[in-house]
Amino acid sequence: MDGVTSLPPGADRSYNDFLVIFARFSKTPIFLPGQKDDTALDTILLIWNRLVSWTGIFTKIISDIDPKFTSALWKNLHQLFGTKLSFSTAYHPQADALAERMI
Repeated sequence: MDGVTSLPPGADRSYNDFLVIFARFSKTPIFLPGQKDDTALDTILLIWNRLVSWTGIFTKIISDIDPKFTSALWKNLHQLFGTKLSFSTAYHPQADALAERMI
């Protein structure tokens, strides 16, 4: 999982950021539009409403160390669902090559 920020405004001017998520086995990219100033809660709600409701709960998420994913709220959510949150260093191709290539 990684994010792309500071995009030029679209035609409807409602999104300037998006989250790139890859399904590990199918290698299918999933793009979730958002705002650059979204909080950790906004990101959690975006993932929950647009992705988890469709795919189910994840078993593991790998992300670079973005403040949206290192908050106590995010860590508590993973404890609640019993999922694993792993961090990689930014631009670390062994861990998140698919997301970095898309960006």
